[in-house]
Amino acid sequence: MRFHRLAVASTALLAVGVFSGHQGEQMHVIPCQIGLKLGIARAEDAPVKIEETDAAPEPYAPPEGSESFEFQAEVHRMLDIVVNSLYQNKDVFLRELISNASDALDKIRFLSLTKPELLADKEELEVQVEYDAEANTLTVRDTGVGMTHDDLVENLGTVARSGTTKFMEALEEGSTDMGMIGQFGVGFYSAFLVSDRLTVASKHPSDSVQYIWESVNGESSFYVAPDPRGNTLGRGTEITLHLKDDAIEYAEANRLRDLVKHYSEFLTHPISLRVTSTVTVDVEDEEEEEKKEEKEGDEFEVQEEDADAEEKVKETREVTTHEWEAINTNPPIWTRSKEDITDEEYQAFFKVAAKDMSSGNASSWSHFNAEGNINFQSILYLPEDLPPHLQQDLRTDGIGGMKLYVRKVLISDEFDLMPRYLSFIRGVVDSDDLPLNVNRETLQESKIIQVVKKKLVRKAIEMIRKFSQEEGKPAEVAEAEIDADGNVEEKEQESVPPPYNAWYKKFGQSIKMGIIDDEPNRGKLSKLLRFDSSKSEDDAMISLEDYVGRMKDWQKEIYVFAGVSKADLETSHFMEKFIEKDLEVIYLTETVDEYMVQNMREFDGKKFTPITKDGLKFNDEDEDLMKRREKYYKKQLKPLTKWLKQIYGPAVMKISVSKRLGSTPAIVSSSEYGNSANMERIMRAQAFNGADESQIRAMRILEINPRHPVIHKLLDGCPPEDEEEAKDFVVSNEIVDSAWMMFDMAMLNGGFPIDDKEAYSTRTMRLLKSQMGLESLALEDEVNPPVEEEEAPEIDLDGLGAAGINLDDYPGIMNMDDFDV
Repeated sequence: MRFHRLAVASTALLAVGVFSGHQGEQMHVIPCQIGLKLGIARAEDAPVKIEETDAAPEPYAPPEGSESFEFQAEVHRMLDIVVNSLYQNKDVFLRELISNASDALDKIRFLSLTKPELLADKEELEVQVEYDAEANTLTVRDTGVGMTHDDLVENLGTVARSGTTKFMEALEEGSTDMGMIGQFGVGFYSAFLVSDRLTVASKHPSDSVQYIWESVNGESSFYVAPDPRGNTLGRGTEITLHLKDDAIEYAEANRLRDLVKHYSEFLTHPISLRVTSTVTVDVEDEEEEEKKEEKEGDEFEVQEEDADAEEKVKETREVTTHEWEAINTNPPIWTRSKEDITDEEYQAFFKVAAKDMSSGNASSWSHFNAEGNINFQSILYLPEDLPPHLQQDLRTDGIGGMKLYVRKVLISDEFDLMPRYLSFIRGVVDSDDLPLNVNRETLQESKIIQVVKKKLVRKAIEMIRKFSQEEGKPAEVAEAEIDADGNVEEKEQESVPPPYNAWYKKFGQSIKMGIIDDEPNRGKLSKLLRFDSSKSEDDAMISLEDYVGRMKDWQKEIYVFAGVSKADLETSHFMEKFIEKDLEVIYLTETVDEYMVQNMREFDGKKFTPITKDGLKFNDEDEDLMKRREKYYKKQLKPLTKWLKQIYGPAVMKISVSKRLGSTPAIVSSSEYGNSANMERIMRAQAFNGADESQIRAMRILEINPRHPVIHKLLDGCPPEDEEEAKDFVVSNEIVDSAWMMFDMAMLNGGFPIDDKEAYSTRTMRLLKSQMGLESLALEDEVNPPVEEEEAPEIDLDGLGAAGINLDDYPGIMNMDDFDV
């Protein structure tokens, strides 16, 4: 019975969990949920035929004196699952093999606690990776517990048994904690993804014979025999992969070094890679060696020989050298107590955990152990600079800064363990009891990962909160000086802003994005916000808690003002009333600010109120008096408001009498429930904005100042309220132009653009004509000057001195012999 390539691997693959450490007793079963039943039978009556193919011109010959065993299972369906679902990235095979080797080392270390003699043959607990580019092989070797003949047959040939599972069960029955062994997936059989043939050599401490297990990719049989090399291991397992033609990259030092560092950098046991290099050395002449041994001759002969030696070119040859290079030199500091770790060690590990930001330091960090439904250890870092992927676009998805480990083995650095707005967080998460699917590449779609994510987000926000409360380190105090009278002059120590302010200027937009996206944590994130305000100094941003703490007793709202820059907002006419009443206003100068405020709505029970909205009221005013004034001004200015609405038409939604204006006759505000001028500007600037004009355009309200002389002048020049009287009333062009000029000014002061720029230009020209006393704007006739003869340019001889120009000073420029005088 013939099988497709990888059939043998996939058969054992899905029925067995992991070949843990390549030893029989280390096998950990994850039961096959497809229901295939796998067994093994001695293939004495059905010898296996190894056919010659184009890829392998020489027929495969099993080890001499080996026993042949045949896999008995339907594996075609399994192969599709292995290739297309389980291992889409072939690189993970090395992670699996090294992880299994680590499990084997953990097991022998545990067993040696009660049986120290198990380490007699070989005390070192290590993993070695070796490659042979000429033979196209890769070898992974460990000094773990090893396997006997029966272990190799049962555990590498049939997936219905698992030594590791039995070992774990025995430990649980004895109330012994040994949770570090085998809760991974298919493990050993992933090696068939890159190899045509696997050879496993293993030596168990209880067996005096070292055995080999061998199988060809795609064949239905495997072979077990005593190792003809004898006991070369002492103890442990050695797996040799005979690489496929398309997998020769795995027989190269740099590739292997990168893979081991990526996946297994923090394993407890040392991992070393045998690196092969070629060097050129000098070849010493045999005659020269003999001469060195002879006694010295006379001085002349020696000098002659030395001269001949100098003239003779030395021969060289290439020598291949091998040396073992330690790979996992970075210790997993998250497993240590945080009291034992210095700040320098934390900063050094940050550069390891955040390789994309190795040039900077961490502003803060959090080291904690989480306990509950799932236990894990973690270190979270706050970088001091934005990661590269966020410097262009804060909305970038799919680039995570967290690395997920299970028992110090990297599972993935692409898990979304942090939400988008916290993607700048760098760190590690390591758990001993994460539930895994049939392999390490995909965690089960379960609520447990959401629990981990929720805990990480909570810890990250708490870390930022603590960092925001740190005080700035005081600057060095200058030495006191003594004045002429002998008195000591003490210099005032300069106040240093908290380090959080500088950090927030880089990462503040991410926090604001979190307020929009993360409703459950919105309250916590709002305390991390910092703003410029009408009372803040240049570098001293305030928090919302600071603002609320110094609100007026009668103030019930948080006043905000959105615009382009702090300088523009400070000089706006909207600020006049707030400056008069000594009210603090928060400036929203970033694009995301208004979106954030729309989602947040309030803080500490105080509603956010944009000062550009219509209908602002101040609770310190006499309400009855304000109502009487409003009623009076509305009646007084009714003719003007009626006429202005007629000439402005749809340009404004309504015209109201303002209660807050001071120096300006009018300003355009926006409705309480519509877009502001700043939001309209932002929406129009969006390249792919699909909204129509009605969704973008703010509902504009013209507020007129009832006390301003311009308003009263327009009131005198507008038609009366009575319709009969208004029929014969003629409004002068000057009044109409003045009304439109006031509207244009009000639009600009309110932050809106002028809609009809052509009409605005025409009115401005009429104003210039009037102000300059011009009778007409007609152009002057075009001039037609006469043709003039070209004249030689004048030479200014001033400053040349009495001697004039000496031609001898300029040789080659002019030769008088060339002229016929």
